[in-house]
Amino acid sequence: MPVSPSPPAEPDVPLRPVGKDCLVAFGGNLYSVPARRVHPRQLVEIRATKSQIMLHSTAADSNGETLLATHPRAIGRGVRVVEETHWDGLPTDKGRRTTTGDVPQPRRERPLGEVAGPLQALLNRAAATRIEVGRRPLSVYDELTGTRPFTTRPSTRETS
Repeated sequence: MPVSPSPPAEPDVPLRPVGKDCLVAFGGNLYSVPARRVHPRQLVEIRATKSQIMLHSTAADSNGETLLATHPRAIGRGVRVVEETHWDGLPTDKGRRTTTGDVPQPRRERPLGEVAGPLQALLNRAAATRIEVGRRPLSVYDELTGTRPFTTRPSTRETS
């Protein structure tokens, strides 16, 4: 059975993931992309020349465009090349994240008196938490099992 020749290989175009802060690592440097046009871990195509870095989406947008950003190529390593307008719409604190173009919704405040925490949230949803459990003193269990705590004076109910 004859083997068909494989198609010619495409030029090696580097793909890099977008970080949560809209930065893409290439050549030891970080380059920004617009937050409203990407999402975290999305792969972007990098086309580099000696003087310029062009970041392209792997899929065209509604206008048929793939170009996300163009930056001058950084000299050296460890440089952040950021266009501040790329961060429009992102939170300004250290926990910033990329968006998918949607306007972020404000967080709903918890009602006063609600106990915080993931365990309490699970307990609030569990049906087992709605079962009423009878409460008895531990002495009842001591009598059922025939054991009593050590005491210095004998019990008045003891029959020996």
